[in-house]
Amino acid sequence: MEQLSVDEKKLKNLLKETLIEVIDQKRDMFHDIVAEAIEDIALTNAIKEGESTESTSREEVFNITEGKS
Repeated sequence: MEQLSVDEKKLKNLLKETLIEVIDQKRDMFHDIVAEAIEDIALTNAIKEGESTESTSREEVFNITEGKS
């Protein structure tokens, strides 16, 4: 089997160019992936914050969301 010689710098540049091209061509899909990742991080942070706070009743939550605070 033949050994393939690859210049690391050329390979790195080729991968960068390919990634940029994919992002450019699939901009909507990439946007959705990033947005979903950000939402997941925010939800994780909210859950962690909620674990260290006092519990609230369901009624209180609905009153707040309905503007009846």
